[in-house]
Parts: sequence; C-alpha cells; structure tokens
Amino acid sequence: MKKTLLILLAMLPCLGAKAQKSEIVKTGLNFGPLPAIAYDADKGFQYGAILNIYDYGDGTSYPNYDSKTYLEASFFTKGSQLYQLMYDNKSMIPGVRWSSALTAAVDKAMDFYGFNGYESWFNQDRIAIGGANKKGPQDPAQYLYTPFYRMDRVSILAKTDFIGDITSNFKWEAGYHFGWFRQGAINRTSINKGKPEYNVFPDSESTLYEDYLKWGLISPDEADGGVSSSLRLGLLYDSRDKEGAPTRGIWAEGHLIAAPKWLGTTNPYTRYSLTMRQYFPIIRNDVLTFAYRVNYEGTIGKSAPYYVLPFITVMGENGDKDGMGGYRTVRGMLRNRVVGLDMATWTAEMRWRFVSFSFANQNIALGLSAFSDGSMVTRGRDMSFRGNEADRESYLSFIGKGKEKDTPHITMGSGFRFIMNENFIVALEYGTPLSHFVSKTNPIYNQDGTGAFYINIGYLF
Repeated sequence: MKKTLLILLAMLPCLGAKAQKSEIVKTGLNFGPLPAIAYDADKGFQYGAILNIYDYGDGTSYPNYDSKTYLEASFFTKGSQLYQLMYDNKSMIPGVRWSSALTAAVDKAMDFYGFNGYESWFNQDRIAIGGANKKGPQDPAQYLYTPFYRMDRVSILAKTDFIGDITSNFKWEAGYHFGWFRQGAINRTSINKGKPEYNVFPDSESTLYEDYLKWGLISPDEADGGVSSSLRLGLLYDSRDKEGAPTRGIWAEGHLIAAPKWLGTTNPYTRYSLTMRQYFPIIRNDVLTFAYRVNYEGTIGKSAPYYVLPFITVMGENGDKDGMGGYRTVRGMLRNRVVGLDMATWTAEMRWRFVSFSFANQNIALGLSAFSDGSMVTRGRDMSFRGNEADRESYLSFIGKGKEKDTPHITMGSGFRFIMNENFIVALEYGTPLSHFVSKTNPIYNQDGTGAFYINIGYLF
C-alpha cells in the first residue's frame, strides 16, 4: 500500500502537466448551478440555490472570464433569508473593470460575542450544559442557550466599483458603497419556534447584546443600526496568473473608506484596509501551491459604529466579507468572535490538486487543502462602564472573566474542492480553533468555539 502511494505521488506532476496541455479553452456562456444546503441550530436548515454564469467570450482571456453573474437565494427554517446578486464585467468599459453587487439579508440569529475578542468572555461551559439539557425546569444559573449570544439584524448592502489600469499590473480603484442596517435584540417568538418547552429561551433572561446596552458599551445612537454611505479609493497590484484559482503572483491592495455625514451616513467614520496575498507554485502545472493572506482593517479616529466593524473590506468582484470567523474570514472560529476598531487577520494554506482531467467538454480538477487561519483585535472599542449604577455589579462580573487585552485566535483545518473551468469551485472544509485543545485551566479554553464544517464556493482568496 505504501509503495503504491509513493508511485502515485511521483506521478502527480506528470498528470498535472498532461492535464495542462490538453486543457479545453472555454468560450461563450457557462453555467454553474449549486444547491445551498446547510444547518444552524438556531437558524435551522438552510435551503436554496446558487447560480454562477460565466461569459468567456471568444476564449482569448481563458481561464479568466469576460464577465460573471452570481445569484443566490437562501432560506432558513427559523425565518432568516439571504439574497445576493453580483455582476463583474471586464470588457464593457475599455481599460476599466466594473463590478456591482446587491445583498439583502434577514438574520434572526446573528452571532454577537461582544467586542475586543478575549476581553469579552464566552461562557462555553454553560452553553454546553444548556445544549445537553433534555428536561427539567429552566435554571439560568446552571446553563445558557445559544440565543444568549445572538441578535437580530436586517441589512441591505449595495455597491459599485471601478478598477482601472495604471500599468499592466498596477491599478487604481474607486467605488461607492451603501449599507442599511437595522439591528436589535432577538425575536424570542421566532428563535423559540419549534423548540420543546424545556429548550425555550426565557423572556426573563437578557441576551449579551441587551447587557451591552444597559452597561453603555453600545451607545443609543448606534444601537438600532443606521445608514453607512461611503466612498472608497484604493490602489491595487495584481500579478496573478489567473483569478479563480491562482498558483503564482501577488495580489495586494490598500483602501481608504470615508463615510461622512454629508453623504448620508448616520454615524460618520473613516477606515482603511491593507491586504497582501501571494501565491507560490511548489509543484508546477497547478499541482501544489502555497498561498498566504495578511489583512489589516483599521479605524482613523477613536470610534466607528459597531455594525460596520465585523467586515473585511473588498473591492471588485465580491462584496465585503462579513464576520471575523466563518468560511470567508477565519474558518473554524465562531462568527463575529473578533470585533474591534483595528483588527489583523491572516491565512496560510497549502493547495494540492491530486487529479485533473476533461469530462463532458469541461476542465475538471479535484483538490485537497490544509490551512491555518488567525485573527486578533489590535485596538479595541472602549469597554469602560457607562450604564446605571444598578447594573455595575453584573458588568464587573462579566469584564472580570475576560482577558485584559486580546491575543491571537488561531484555527487549523483541511478541505476538499471540486474545480470546473478554473472558476466554478465547490468547497467542503472543516476548521477547528486551537483554543479547543489547550488546557482547561487556560483562560482561552474553548473561547472560539469547537469547530465548524462548511459547504461553499471558491477559495478565500
């Protein structure tokens, strides 16, 4: 068995080279439908559909496309909904790439774990006891249910971006981004739908979001959400060999985001974003690639509304990546676990295509990956008490259990990918936080969750 495996590994570079030479050049329209299926204990089952439409034109630019349309409609059995429309065109305006997107999301159970990472304590033990409870009267002193770390959010995001050539690899970026956020406490009727009596989240118990309001950690003028209307300017350096599944080159960006009052923003702010991505071919012909990404999201000034902070800034084809933690940011970590004024995020990943072939006039490849992701707050929001004195004791109890400042949140995992025509990529991945494996006496034990499985599309970067 070992000998057979060694022979197979030795043949892989040859297999990769053969697939590269016989690759089919795609032209015209190509369609990539995919069911959207997932499960979340509080959202319920996700069901819906995703459709990617690629236009390769006359094939001159293949494996890159001339234009792409992405559509998604997803629904959850507890009432949450997600609708997305994205369009990316590289040929309509000479020398300029035009990308636009519209997203509407109703999230009845959005994760909220507080601010500044490990400064906000996550009570994993009581959550675990609550999840295991199958009977008996409610006893919040013994356990919690996950709605304690949930809130309600409705958001509408729209954008249009333009990317133009300065040189062949160096480009300018400019765009307008609009966001409307309505946020608040969870709807207990919705979140308790279908649960047995012993598993109902009681009206008498507050959520962490409601605690943050009474402690003054979230100000009244931003508590219910608001409008973000921003202009973005940036510079881009891109020397990737291809966009969907790059194997060599650099993709680096820097952005300034200004959301002033005169543009319609409810709570004005100014932020910036720096991202460095690089790809190294370890074995040529796309067989084995090492890739890394380093991102820094910062705030100019001392404040920004809390509802705009859990995003990684993106210009071009895709929208901003929502939630530090999750498939698009830090795989295996609780979504929104890391939220602060300034945040650093990083990824290192090894990508191996173990087979490539042509089937039904399509270029197909199967791949495996191993990765480590991480994030941390480098400058946090003000966590000093600003509530009524009657609530100070509960605040001190909460803040006393957290760390004085955040430290790195690190995950690791692996995944499988089905790759068609270098752009339509189905991903199955599992990630788990390293804090799950430290000693139970360590203050970060299980502070990032216990791991997560994802079915999604594309690579992170």
